[in-house]
Amino acid sequence: MAVETSLIPGLDEIVRSDDPKRRDEAARRISDLFLEGAAGLSPKHVEFFDGILTKLVPGTDLLVRADIADQLASIANAPRNLVCQLALDDEIVIAGPLLRFSPVIDESVLVEIAREKSQEHLLAMTERPTLSTGLTDVIVRRGDQEVVRATASNSGAAFSPTGFSTLVTRASHDGLLTLTVGQRDDLPDENLKELLAGSMDVIRRRLIETVKPARQAAIKRAMSDMSNLVLPAEGRRDFDPALRAVRSLQAAGNLTESALLLFAKAYKYEESVAALSAMSGVRIATLDRLISGDRYDPILIVSKVIGLEWATVRALILLRSGPNRVPPQADIEGARVNFTRLMPSTAERVVNFWKARQAA
Repeated sequence: MAVETSLIPGLDEIVRSDDPKRRDEAARRISDLFLEGAAGLSPKHVEFFDGILTKLVPGTDLLVRADIADQLASIANAPRNLVCQLALDDEIVIAGPLLRFSPVIDESVLVEIAREKSQEHLLAMTERPTLSTGLTDVIVRRGDQEVVRATASNSGAAFSPTGFSTLVTRASHDGLLTLTVGQRDDLPDENLKELLAGSMDVIRRRLIETVKPARQAAIKRAMSDMSNLVLPAEGRRDFDPALRAVRSLQAAGNLTESALLLFAKAYKYEESVAALSAMSGVRIATLDRLISGDRYDPILIVSKVIGLEWATVRALILLRSGPNRVPPQADIEGARVNFTRLMPSTAERVVNFWKARQAA
């Protein structure tokens, strides 16, 4: 098919024109002309259309751009520069179809969009048939809960070791994400153990019920390995000095929430855990194991039983992360909401369960 500028009379004038109606009409006519013959166009002809449309389309009405983007999304030889240009549009109605389906978007453009654009752009990309490790690294780091869940459920998504670690960390506060990540056949055994260690028993049972038999065996092996794991002596914390300090405060009647808050704000982990133990009746070893895991739940539960204020609970959460790592604000807010909703009676039952297990 021969393509000549004479097919669009006055094209140069239209491109330079400020008349939006003329630009819209020209963009539709040229894109329709491309779509009619796309299957038979040579790379040279596609490049010709690309050069015209990348100059013409940006100045058109939103609905015109959206319509063109939607029609180009499934075209295997769509004009590459135009597609990338539209995929970078801030309007998701324009970028969305291309981000979901277009096979011609450069990997570098996808990564740029993942780094800079909205959560809606990220969510659209999660529907692509394949996602590279470079792309998922960015998506699982930047994405909100819905985006990360969708990425984890995409069987065509590939994850780097960093990507899997990020998924496991985020799953520690998201039961549905735990189930989704745990069902992935490509999840390495070490990440599977971390995932299970940070999940509640009910989630583990649900995971075993929903996965394929081969995956069930891997989960059971991981849980068996976890139950046989013994912490090396050099990895254990020395709580003796902290315990003596806490007992001294307790004997003087000064073991109060204010004292605990001061320990937490000073990032004194051993003293904080020893104080929580003395105030709750849960052994230090039990609290240390629970609090040093990937979930905030144990802190919320023991704090609710003791009757702590949110300011102290927040300080304990920050203590758990360490002075050089601040949890995402969304995680802190989620913990606050969960703490507010947590019924004292429920927390009491859990703490009693801990005590029963440690006694056994």
